[in-house]
Amino acid sequence: MPGPSNTLLIEGSFEELADELSHYIDEVKRKQGDNNTAVQTEITPLLEKNQKDDVLKKLVTGSAVLNSAPEKEIIAAYNLLVHLIRQSSNPNMFLPRICQNLSNPITSSPTNGTGLALSVLTTIFNILPQDNDVRYHVFLAILRVIRSSGSFELLRPQLKNLDTWITQWETDEEDQRKLYLSIAEVAEEASGEEEQSYLYLLRALRTIPSEEAASAEARQLSARALKSALSYPTHFDFQDLTSLDSIQALRKSDPILFELLDIFNAQVLDDYNDFKDEHDDFLSSQSLSDDTLTRKMRLLTLASLAASTQSRSLPYQHISRALQIPSEDTEIWVIDTIRAGLVEGKLSQLNQTFLVHRSTYRVFGEKQWTEVQGRLDTWRASLEGVLGVVRAEREKMVRERERELREVEGRVNGAQGMGMGAGRGRREIDVGGLMD
Repeated sequence: MPGPSNTLLIEGSFEELADELSHYIDEVKRKQGDNNTAVQTEITPLLEKNQKDDVLKKLVTGSAVLNSAPEKEIIAAYNLLVHLIRQSSNPNMFLPRICQNLSNPITSSPTNGTGLALSVLTTIFNILPQDNDVRYHVFLAILRVIRSSGSFELLRPQLKNLDTWITQWETDEEDQRKLYLSIAEVAEEASGEEEQSYLYLLRALRTIPSEEAASAEARQLSARALKSALSYPTHFDFQDLTSLDSIQALRKSDPILFELLDIFNAQVLDDYNDFKDEHDDFLSSQSLSDDTLTRKMRLLTLASLAASTQSRSLPYQHISRALQIPSEDTEIWVIDTIRAGLVEGKLSQLNQTFLVHRSTYRVFGEKQWTEVQGRLDTWRASLEGVLGVVRAEREKMVRERERELREVEGRVNGAQGMGMGAGRGRREIDVGGLMD
């Protein structure tokens, strides 16, 4: 896979190496039963005239046969061809054809063909300057090879470099969209990579300009992304879709599909069931699984129920009725909703209630603002009550302290008065004694 830039070193002059490669191509052709055209014969006069690009045209045209060369010789043969192409005044003219060849199956090595093709493509990618836009075409070829093998793990480490590469290549929106879609398709073919597929499909949608939001391509991609989001079992937040102009354009072009999006974005299980009754065959016509959607809708319904309750305590009976499930299955569905990250809370088997600690608002509009205002009013009233109790206790404490201080002052004043009276009596006695 792509890595740091490197150098391809092969000894020999252009003429010698071109003659050697043409001879090898002819040999492979003969082994395949093709004796019609000899590349070596065609390039000999061109080499004498030093017409390198014309020589390379012949070699590149004949290089498709290298995919049927012996397994141990394929990489060396392609590396030699790449080395010769680099000596052209316009190597970018030839490399896309080589990438196309390598995107096709390596017929001589069904088992190791993917690794052989990736090895050569990686070499081409790494010897090109970082800002060379031919790297874009090489990377697309790498994606095609990986897709054919279903080996998404080979691609994953390189995705962190994607934004940097796009900037270096100065890729326009159309080419970015093509690249994102290619990655989405690679992920879609791999097992367990539905989330990656959806994320890159979403990135492709974001490259569509607003003025093209209602185009045929935008409609096709939007419907594909929407159905992917609906089908992906752990995708519950649809705000990433509803914010896109191309998705909003489905309101006119595909009103039934948009209605389904609206249900999963903000409504509950009853609404989904009404939708199915009204549009009986719609889900099957769109290759959507009712079992998958019903399960997701139940989880979302419980999330909405938890977010809208004022008391933060949900009786099992309310949950089972809203989710249309047997009462004995209530705890299982609550646990599944907690695992999905939509709510947090504590189950009480004794009280048959679910105490909500945290819930997720699926949308945040006028209704949700009203609910928040109601809760804030409740909290305000509760806090005012607490504040009133605290204020009353404080005033009571102040009064008690004042009373205690008055009592202490009274006792102190009384004691001081008694002391002064005793002193005056003694002075009178003393005076009387002097008079005697």
